[in-house]
Amino acid sequence: MSDPEEVVDVERSNNYAAVVGERLRAVRRQHQLSLQAVAAASGQEFRASALGAYERGERAISVPRLQRLARLYEVPVEELLPPPEPSAAEPRAALGRGGSVTIDLAMLAEAPGEHIAALRRFIAAMLRERHETGGETLAIRRDDLRLIGAAFELSDEEMLASLEALGVALLI
Repeated sequence: MSDPEEVVDVERSNNYAAVVGERLRAVRRQHQLSLQAVAAASGQEFRASALGAYERGERAISVPRLQRLARLYEVPVEELLPPPEPSAAEPRAALGRGGSVTIDLAMLAEAPGEHIAALRRFIAAMLRERHETGGETLAIRRDDLRLIGAAFELSDEEMLASLEALGVALLI
């Protein structure tokens, strides 16, 4: 008979592999790469079938391979890992209770990257829809965050983490 703690550890490990897989897929898609393109770029170190298994969470990726994949995608390893789970005391928990995220529009205007242009257009459309102009910030709700994330094929938590990494999101 299995030890209940071992069962929980296996479940936690499988869930973590699935979340890492989601991050791997999101980053690969942000770079507009197919599984075959990554395999080719890696000199077949990463076969498309193995990459797919990592992305589906069917197979756990080792730390050294994760580091090599991060170098290939030209991202920090942390971007391929799920954000740490927030404690109840952290502001992120408030977002789950219906709080909002404030977007610093000045920081957004200065943020680098091609995908940022699409985010700027989306935020501009939100401002027009709300008839807001000239402000320095924009408060968005979880539903807005979910919608923005969907446009980038990210979960709302992944989108929030991306906005925080860019330095444009403040939790209120």
